[in-house]
Amino acid sequence: MKHIIEFLTDLGSNNNRDWFEKNKPVYNKVKADFETLVNGLIADILLFDPSLGGLQAKDCTFRIYRDVRFSHDKSPYKTNIGAFMARGGRKSTGSGYYLHLEPGKSFVGGGIYMPGPEVLKRIRQEIYFNPGAFRSIIEEREFKRIFGKLSEEDKLKRPPRDFPADYPDMDLLMYKSYVCGHSISDQDIVSSGFRGKVTEAFRAMKDLNHFLNNAVEAGSH
Repeated sequence: MKHIIEFLTDLGSNNNRDWFEKNKPVYNKVKADFETLVNGLIADILLFDPSLGGLQAKDCTFRIYRDVRFSHDKSPYKTNIGAFMARGGRKSTGSGYYLHLEPGKSFVGGGIYMPGPEVLKRIRQEIYFNPGAFRSIIEEREFKRIFGKLSEEDKLKRPPRDFPADYPDMDLLMYKSYVCGHSISDQDIVSSGFRGKVTEAFRAMKDLNHFLNNAVEAGSH
């Protein structure tokens, strides 16, 4: 994995088409090795979450080419490589397992990031009727050890509409994303136990993913 971090570091200093084309063989190896890792992780996940059956790395890995049409930053390439392992792959609107490799900023995460209004309402309704079940998931020992708590990015300041303001578990309904994350050091990535550590984190978020996916699917029927 060391060569992946080295390539992304070099790309960060040389984010232009000429350099990338000259180093295309290196990138092709990085891409192939990352997909091998992701296929291995999918196999690991299937041991505790069979719902990902039939998924392949190529369905999950994000392109390195940036869409610069609406961005002030015209750098043509992302300086990270990532994969979202969920039913439907990287285009899934459900909850899943995410791996992000970027020099100094790598992390493992999961859940549903910034769902649309309808999906967010379904999740909140499921939590509203089952607060104890949801709280037990995010307060489970392994979950807390690895992730601490759900990400509070963009958390609401006031109770969401459509729910009574005096609801006793209102803190659980205030999230706009239901995601968790755990930082990974560059040293972790090059260590021999890296895949095992990522799998361990994914296992700890399995119940969160199941709860969220059940909520989304139940509301869609």
